[in-house]
Amino acid sequence: MDAIDIRLLMVFDAIYKTRSVTAAAEALDLGQPAVSVALAKLRHHFGNPLFVRTSNGMEPTPFSEGLVQPVREVLAAVEKVLGHRGEFDPATSERSFRICMTDISQLVLLPRLWETLRETAPGIRIEIIPMSSDTARLLESGEADLAVGFLPQLEAGFHQQSLFVQSFVCMVARDHPRIGDSLDLARFEVEDHAVISSSGAAPTILEREIARQGIKRRIALKIPSFLGAAFVIEHTDLVLTVPRRLGDVLQGRGAFRFLPVPFPLPEYEVKQHWHGRYHHDEGNRWLRRLVSRLLAGAA
Repeated sequence: MDAIDIRLLMVFDAIYKTRSVTAAAEALDLGQPAVSVALAKLRHHFGNPLFVRTSNGMEPTPFSEGLVQPVREVLAAVEKVLGHRGEFDPATSERSFRICMTDISQLVLLPRLWETLRETAPGIRIEIIPMSSDTARLLESGEADLAVGFLPQLEAGFHQQSLFVQSFVCMVARDHPRIGDSLDLARFEVEDHAVISSSGAAPTILEREIARQGIKRRIALKIPSFLGAAFVIEHTDLVLTVPRRLGDVLQGRGAFRFLPVPFPLPEYEVKQHWHGRYHHDEGNRWLRRLVSRLLAGAA
């Protein structure tokens, strides 16, 4: 297989990962016409369209799904031979990393991460992917480099590192008409509550414990994520139970207060996760060390 074939396979893999000719071109630092020409050559060679344009992007055909693993094995072998993964210099690298994380992790990590990248790794690019049921597959395939959150469902083949322990606090408006400097269980049960309907660990743990302890909660508003929670709470008389790290980030930034939860809730570990295939990848290792340092420093 000559050099042009290797480049064609790189184009195939990039389109498969990004589901986009434009995004593949950006990832490979090529012009979009060059990627389109490469895709045409691949289609001609294999006698298959390989990718079909849909409302969700360039979706692979069944033939492509069967081709992706052999292609990645070839590319991995070539990279190993050429030593592409032996060295990684963040100061000069223009690598793009994709991180799966919850909205809370975004609030806690991203400002510090961006500040560090601007100073020490200006060419590095970061793309954030929402945590989902597809996270494990994305990590395994290399479509995501890292996942930050509570993911006890990950099985063999994955590595993990504990970052911090998460607990809960209650969030109320600064001038809440009925809640003063403390919140007891009786008041908790009669107040109207906002709840987060995202699929992260915090809402799941909270719902489970409230049900298990037989606590009553009057749900008046459901919010899709924690990102808009602060604005809602400071302008209403609702109560919202949030992870303590979110409270730490928002403390002093609005007309709201944080109070202890008036019943016991378990703590849980937030970890970073990656697949064993990339355990020794120097770029991945650098990213993991950086995330660990930044989140430990956010305590």
